[in-house]
Amino acid sequence: MNELLSTKPRAWTVSALCRAVADSLDAQFNPVSVRGEISGFSRAASGHCYFSIKDETGQIRCAMFRRAASLMNFTPRDGELVEVRGRLGVYEARGDLQLVVEALERSGQGALFEQFLRLKAKLEAEGLFDPAHKRELPAQPRAIGVVTSLGAAAWHDVMTALQRRVPHIPVLMAPALVQGSGAAATLAQALLDVYAFTAEDNPLSPPVDVILLVRGGGSMEDLWSFNDENLARVMAQSPVPLICGVGHETDFTIADFVADVRAPTPTAAAEMAATDRGVGLEALSVLEHRLNRGLLRQQDRQAQRLDSVAARWGVGLARQQERQAQRLATIAARLSRPQALLGQHSQWLDRLAHRLQAGVQRELTDSGHRLERLNDRLGFNQGQQVQQRAQLLERAALRLSSVDPHRVLERGYAWLSDERGQALTHVAQFQPGRAVRATLADGEVPLKVQG
Repeated sequence: MNELLSTKPRAWTVSALCRAVADSLDAQFNPVSVRGEISGFSRAASGHCYFSIKDETGQIRCAMFRRAASLMNFTPRDGELVEVRGRLGVYEARGDLQLVVEALERSGQGALFEQFLRLKAKLEAEGLFDPAHKRELPAQPRAIGVVTSLGAAAWHDVMTALQRRVPHIPVLMAPALVQGSGAAATLAQALLDVYAFTAEDNPLSPPVDVILLVRGGGSMEDLWSFNDENLARVMAQSPVPLICGVGHETDFTIADFVADVRAPTPTAAAEMAATDRGVGLEALSVLEHRLNRGLLRQQDRQAQRLDSVAARWGVGLARQQERQAQRLATIAARLSRPQALLGQHSQWLDRLAHRLQAGVQRELTDSGHRLERLNDRLGFNQGQQVQQRAQLLERAALRLSSVDPHRVLERGYAWLSDERGQALTHVAQFQPGRAVRATLADGEVPLKVQG
């Protein structure tokens, strides 16, 4: 019994054991430099940074306090391969192994981040991110589609924002996994299910005019489902504008680049989906006020116009009656003296005949003057034409004279031909004994080839 009691291990207090382990780690390892991928990076309001550094089979929790964090010249992102230097210890409050980072610098890209960059470059080369393909969001969609997890906080945030801003617009929810194995396939299928309700003749009325793909924040591994190639291609086929609100403002996924609009958070995606009802109601109130004022002004103008028309109509009616009475009196007076009326019409006809005869005479005189002018112009043009033709003939004769072959013969040349009159121009044509005719400037000379 005494021997058993003597071999009993020492009973440590928890804090003492943590301090002992920390001392052992400090003595054996510190300072230490570790290379690995960043995971779950976050920066607290105090300025301290917390994250894990991992490789294929292990990970270590890290804390980087504000003084060391202020010396960094870049913002670490999940998936980046980095090299950290610090002191290994134990966080006694939880008994966790912890690396207090004093310096952090990039050490190339992590495997996940490299895979992300390769897929991003491939899809960008295919034009899936082309800004020309981005569509504008409708101000007031007839219905909104949402793809996310039913149990996610993002779904609650989206519905809260939509109920506050546009409670009159119906929402179609397509549930899907947003994390883990197989999540990307369920997201793609959920999108395809929503696409079926975008057509005018879909089973749901009204049709979906905009789609939200949302999820809350997390590490690069948590958001990896949104970096799936097939999901990106399904998003590119969306028949209506698509908003991607995945993670926080600093998180980027392939889905963000494919979507028509990227929202920094799920709540922001819901706010982008439709104009706030309050804005529309305020605009309607302004239009109602303007319409009422316009109607009142129009009523006042029409009333004044009606009064003015009534006044003019009364005066005009009296004048019209007076003119009609005068006209009737004039007609009655004329009918009482038909011979005078016939005399007036006869005088009127005489004046018209005189005007007609004078007009015809003026037209004949003007036509004669025009014919004389045309005849003068014709004679002048004929003289010019004859003179121009004579000059053309003279120049043509000079050109013809310059190419006359007799002029060449007069300079001492001769034209040689055979008995058929064919020109002889080569030495090989002159065989001994052949008859040749030489044409000179003043006649022909028969010749014979001697040799």
